[in-house]
Order: sequence, then C-alpha cells, then structure tokens
Amino acid sequence: VQLQAYGGGLVQPGGSLRLSCAASERLGTIAIIGWHRQVPGKQRELVAVSTNVGGTNYAGFVEGRFIISRDNAKNTVYLQMNNLKPEDTATYYCKAVVYRDAEWSSYWGQGTQVTVSS
Repeated sequence: VQLQAYGGGLVQPGGSLRLSCAASERLGTIAIIGWHRQVPGKQRELVAVSTNVGGTNYAGFVEGRFIISRDNAKNTVYLQMNNLKPEDTATYYCKAVVYRDAEWSSYWGQGTQVTVSS
C-alpha cells in the first residue's frame, strides 16, 4: 500500500488545517487507516484512526478538535484539525494496516509538517 500525505503548513493558534492521505488501494481493503504525529526527540503517537467497519478512535489530546473522515470513492482519508494549538506542531504521518496472506502489515506515508505559531 502506498500512501501520499499532504495538506500541512503554517497556521496561527486557533486556526484550522485539513490533512489528506491518498491510498493506492481501496479503503475497504485497509483494516485501519489514520494519522500519527511525531515531534523530534519524541516517540510517534497516534492522533486518529478509522477502520473499514466504520469505527474511529482519537487520542485524548484531540479533545473534539479533530475529525477523521474518509472518501471511499477517492481512496482518501482526511483529518480536519480545528482550534489548533502550538503543541499540535509536529510532522503528521499517515499509516495503513492491512490483513493479507494471514498476517498484519503496516505501511507509512511520508510526513507532512504542521506548524502552529503566531
């Protein structure tokens, strides 16, 4: 599975951004797809994920500010981020998890930088 992430940028505190992750395969074949983020010197952490059976999961720090959604026709997952805070500054990565040939495999896209600063 190939993943193309884009949509990052510089935004002021309180602003919004929408990240996009385009997958090379139908989302229905991907068990879990979503977003993680990483700050230099820290571990990569989960932000939000969506499953192919309609479930979603968010990290506690999201606090209702982010929404993950999917467009199956475009094989694309979105992360709408609202009320951004400086601590949301990070590189955001798209990740897909598939179950194929009796094993689980993970795939990462390239990161997209999100900077929240005045």
